[in-house]
Amino acid sequence: MAPAPSPTPTPTDTHCPYCSLQCGMRLRPVAPAAPGEPAVAVEERPDFPVNQGALCGKGDNAAAVLSAHVRLTAPLVRDRRTGRLREATWPEALDRAARGLAATAERHGRDAVGVFGGGGLTNEKAYLLGKFARVVLRTPNIDYNGRFCMSSAAAAQRRAFGLDRGLPFPLEDVARTGCLVLVGANPADTMPPAVRHLRALREAGGRLIVVDPRRTRTAELADLHLRPRPGTDLALALGLLHLVIADGRVDETFVADRTSGYERARTVAMAHWPERVERITGVSVEHMRQAVALFCDAPTGMVLTARGGEQHSKGVDTVGAWINLCLATGRAGRPRSGYGCLTGQGNGQGGREHGQKADQLPGYRAIDDPAARAHVAAVWGVDPDDLPGPGRSAYELLDTAGTPGGVRALLLMGSNPVVSAPHAGHVTERLRALDHLVVCDVVLSETAELADVVLPSAQWAEEDGTMTNLEGRVILRRAALAPPPGVRTDLAVLHALATRLGTDKGFPEDAEEVFDELGRASAGGQADYSGITYSRIAADDGVFWPCPATDDPPDHPGTPRLFLDRFATPDGRARFADAGHRPAAEEPDADYPLRLTTGRVLAQYQSGAQTRRTAALHRAAPGPFVELHPRLAARLGVTDGDQLTVTSRRGRATAPARVTTAIRPDTVFMPFHWPGAGRANTLTNPALDPVSRMPEFKVCAVRVEKAAAGERS
Repeated sequence: MAPAPSPTPTPTDTHCPYCSLQCGMRLRPVAPAAPGEPAVAVEERPDFPVNQGALCGKGDNAAAVLSAHVRLTAPLVRDRRTGRLREATWPEALDRAARGLAATAERHGRDAVGVFGGGGLTNEKAYLLGKFARVVLRTPNIDYNGRFCMSSAAAAQRRAFGLDRGLPFPLEDVARTGCLVLVGANPADTMPPAVRHLRALREAGGRLIVVDPRRTRTAELADLHLRPRPGTDLALALGLLHLVIADGRVDETFVADRTSGYERARTVAMAHWPERVERITGVSVEHMRQAVALFCDAPTGMVLTARGGEQHSKGVDTVGAWINLCLATGRAGRPRSGYGCLTGQGNGQGGREHGQKADQLPGYRAIDDPAARAHVAAVWGVDPDDLPGPGRSAYELLDTAGTPGGVRALLLMGSNPVVSAPHAGHVTERLRALDHLVVCDVVLSETAELADVVLPSAQWAEEDGTMTNLEGRVILRRAALAPPPGVRTDLAVLHALATRLGTDKGFPEDAEEVFDELGRASAGGQADYSGITYSRIAADDGVFWPCPATDDPPDHPGTPRLFLDRFATPDGRARFADAGHRPAAEEPDADYPLRLTTGRVLAQYQSGAQTRRTAALHRAAPGPFVELHPRLAARLGVTDGDQLTVTSRRGRATAPARVTTAIRPDTVFMPFHWPGAGRANTLTNPALDPVSRMPEFKVCAVRVEKAAAGERS
């Protein structure tokens, strides 16, 4: 095990552990307020361009989770006599973990062992976790919770542009565009420091259109708020393109010179005339016309999508339709214009670029590409034929857990699917059915509570490592203090497990050494990091990929803006999508007459495993709720605060009512941060997009009624 970093006597410049902005912050050493309390305090770091010092409540309180009172500080193993978790030494826990993985592979074959990662892991961890799965375990079954994040946008961008990077331009460009369309995005709650760019846009005379069934704090900033029924964003985008074509607003020169597939896309769009789209979406023809005028009258424009438009069984086609709007109007591949995705998780971008995803190798290489396999195998020192092929996607991996032909043992790192996965009750049952579950995490999450072995991980402030934010900017987190005794880094865990499983080399514990190897493995790939070093990141406040290594100085400058000369397709042209509207996988009916949509609240993050343990954030958002319109509340005889039961075909959840006109009368909303009776993902539909394998989190059919006496969240 490598020696833990020593506490630094001076402030450490680093980054927030939460969302994909990866806001710059400074950690100042302080005397702990009490034994076990953190020895650092969070301060602003005004020089980082993404947030310019601004932090949300989650960032301000990030140091609280470093406290020994809320985190794991020793390994745990399942006692075979009592069935309960008990503290163990590291050698005992690692031996148990390795023996279980090896025994399962011997008994059921290598494919019976799986790995499940997380979008919050550093690039180094994501890279080494993918290598561990394919070199040590030799299993194809590795995926990560980023599949639940921006996989639909990634697939749509690859189809249209030949390359996927969340934003193909720096976030600062958003403030300089003429009209911004936000689809299913609520940055005022999910990434508040980004709102300064929206305000700057408005102050410069730009226009903002928000597409969301709820009147969120972001929608309140908009010039125009479109409120489609959940599950109908694809129809809305097609209806807007219809109006662009019918009104003669297509940029014919751009379409002819830089795109392909327009005629087919035109035919599909013309079948979605405005009155038809109004019936499908509930958005009036008048509002659609206003949106087209705002977007097309501006000299430049952008469309940014987030989970509201992407987490659907037709998410790839939906994003493709919004990209079509950009292409038809010439708002792509030009300064201050384009399509982008607001990534959710801290390393949702980098986490999939380097090997956590079931079908990818480092550098965003396809795992079934012989040249890609040969390149990566050479870096790893293995035979390309020994590398497994594509594995199951995230939900499919969890869905088969503990079944014949499915994974029987699972190494899970930095994820909490008991709360975050769709059809979460079923996923919980499948995890319980595993022969062997090993969980590496900072806290005893709801998923870790089910494990046979729990390994406590060092946190963001206790280890070095890189992240790739939503802009494709590779940034550097620096250790500001040592982890507590009894806690190890995830890199140290992978090293120890690899050694116990017979692989003595290739799994270093030093993050910079891993990053250097990652650079070699990514060289020549789409996400080429080979020209990026820790020293360059520190000197430049991050480096945008692709950034290939050069033979002679000067170094490659990185690529803040993509597609200005050509797209990344073989012919350099962007491709139009050609899918028409289709219903959600599950539409309302007599038994389940309402739509449920889910999302986040300002004070919590993802499954809430860390933010629910932060006192200030818990006080701000202590539990789940059901948001419903006053008309629906009156029909149900419900007042604010009454306990409601929401039932879908998969289960039921109970939470207090929050009556508000912010939601459509035909829709209810629940945040998904909490476990237990109020767990929103008990209800959600695991229907998958056929391309991205994204589950349909954002719409399912439900019924709502007053909870029975004594039934509470």
